[in-house]
Amino acid sequence: MKRLRTAILGCGGFAHRHAANLINLPDDVELTAFCDHHDHNAREFSEKYTQGQAEVFTGHREMFEKAHLDLVVICLPPFAHSNEVDLAAQSGVHILMEKPIALSSEHAWRMVQSAESARIKTQVGFMFRFGTAIERIKELITSGEIGPAGLMSARYFCNSLHAEWWRDRSKSGGQLVEQVIHMVDLMRYLMGNPVSVYSRQENLFHRQVGDYTVEDVSATVFGFPRGGIGVVYATNGAIPGKWINDYRLVSQKLTAEFTDANNAAFQFTAETPVRTETISSEKNVYLAELQDLLTAIRNDGETRTPMREGAMSLDMALAATRSAETHQEITL
Repeated sequence: MKRLRTAILGCGGFAHRHAANLINLPDDVELTAFCDHHDHNAREFSEKYTQGQAEVFTGHREMFEKAHLDLVVICLPPFAHSNEVDLAAQSGVHILMEKPIALSSEHAWRMVQSAESARIKTQVGFMFRFGTAIERIKELITSGEIGPAGLMSARYFCNSLHAEWWRDRSKSGGQLVEQVIHMVDLMRYLMGNPVSVYSRQENLFHRQVGDYTVEDVSATVFGFPRGGIGVVYATNGAIPGKWINDYRLVSQKLTAEFTDANNAAFQFTAETPVRTETISSEKNVYLAELQDLLTAIRNDGETRTPMREGAMSLDMALAATRSAETHQEITL
């Protein structure tokens, strides 16, 4: 079986996670190129993960022209996205892409059109969809066993100044668009596509930080077609050094409490006595999303989170931001 010639575009801190997973799949992929506008970043990755054997580029156009790739992992910050998806599609290169895929709906849907027209396989990095507990509740919802989902809440708590670009709304889109979009995507995945959104977003704790223009507290309510409600609340003013994301879901016949995507307690409330099912897992969800993409490439199948899903979840997050800016409920 031919190994897929693979590159990483954007050699920042998060890219190390993908590189570590890629080198653990030696029968499937071969890391052959690294690209970053800072030459030393790409060279550091080449030395660390391929003993300097992989090619190094500072421009992605040149990389697509010369590296003869099969797969690219795109780890660019939101503001840095340009025409890399178009070039990958033109070269028939499959894509694993970190979220959010763009800062505007128009740009995101152009990416979708390019990828789908070229029939390349794509996967957007909403890795929580691959959590063991999330997979189990998705199975229960899809089968109809637990009845319709009526309420879901999700929180995202952290406390960090992050990178300079992250603190700049024009470059990151804000905490909800860049970070909390994971919770938004999970809500879409489990509850379906919403029909309305109302959001409040404020900078409460960082007003004295001159370059901090994103929100650090937010609460967002989504309405779903059959009357279901979703609530996402987030802050960048919680416990330093801790990154907390957890969720709760109530359906007609089940109440679920997740400590994360891999671990949850399910209470089957229609049963007497109420039965508890506990899911406990340490699954590598980043590896799982990569393996799902590789399977789709090998078998000409579908990924769990293709580019179209990335655009739809981005639209949901951007609508929440519009609601916060206008102080009005947005119809979707």
